[in-house]
Amino acid sequence: MNTKFTMKIVIKKFINEGDNKLVGFGIKDSEDNALIIDKVVPLADGKTDEQYVTLALAASQAEIDEWQASFAHVGKEWDAEANAFVVAAAAPAAEESSEEESSE
Repeated sequence: MNTKFTMKIVIKKFINEGDNKLVGFGIKDSEDNALIIDKVVPLADGKTDEQYVTLALAASQAEIDEWQASFAHVGKEWDAEANAFVVAAAAPAAEESSEEESSE
């Protein structure tokens, strides 16, 4: 199972609230799991919209990492007698095609 997920991040909120910028994200990974997260970043003269988004995403990173880590064992089989995860047997190596063998 691939433990590294590709994520699509969409900005859902981008508004001023007093002296802060509220940035909300909708995040969906390659397994179609979803996370909604909001972060507040202090407003500052000269800051670009991209900088606010970057700061908000950086402030969200620990929660995003924890969310992704929560899927580490989802879908695994459990052996209750052995009190352990069932380890899938390795797939047999692919055999050479008969064309390659017949050309020798």
